[in-house]
Amino acid sequence: MALISKHEVVERRAFLLALLILVTVSIGGIVEIVPLFTIENTIERVKGVRPYSPLEQLGRDIYVREGCYVCHSQMIRPFRDEVERYGPYSLAAESMYDHPFQWGSKRTGPDLARVGGKYSNEWHVAHLVNPQSVVPESVMPPYPWLLERELDISDIRERLETLRIVGVPYTDEMIEKAVEDVKAQADPEADHEELLQRYPKAMVGDFDGQPDRLTEMDALIAYLQILGRMVDFTDVRPEDLAQ
Repeated sequence: MALISKHEVVERRAFLLALLILVTVSIGGIVEIVPLFTIENTIERVKGVRPYSPLEQLGRDIYVREGCYVCHSQMIRPFRDEVERYGPYSLAAESMYDHPFQWGSKRTGPDLARVGGKYSNEWHVAHLVNPQSVVPESVMPPYPWLLERELDISDIRERLETLRIVGVPYTDEMIEKAVEDVKAQADPEADHEELLQRYPKAMVGDFDGQPDRLTEMDALIAYLQILGRMVDFTDVRPEDLAQ
């Protein structure tokens, strides 16, 4: 009875109740958050993860702008049915340079975490222009304007500089060569050696079927084609992730 009476005292005083709730929530938050700053493997480190190339980053920005994330997650969960359908489950390290990351639970369409290299550039063009032409049962809307719009690269250096401020390790050279790298990655006749040194595994060449033009379609497909391809999962062992 004594305990109940003390509880009534708290309930009758709104300020005291709010204060005690704040203290309780604060303690719970501290217990959950503080350990994240004291351990080294909050995000497991795996080989191969790199910042997006300038063209891939522009494509990612278009992906976000067009709301692709509303229907497609980029998060394969560690369940048998997920892994068998999409491939190795997603690692936090794969999204460490994503701002914002594209993990989520909403899937009207399939997960895209491992879509890179799964389809040809031509398939992606056809799918984005008229999804039902390659997937008749698809409910995805068409995005034909991506094939017509010229890609705006006027602010690509500023974009990379901004991403560097929030932790993406773009070097001065990467930022200085950004415009050059955008054009080179989408040009099948360009010298890609330096680009591939800066951005290993980047897919190069004509993406949209229009080698004489640089369109938003080029950028979006370049982004889709790198998804899931940075990490070589034949070299990733479960015991390495547990360390």
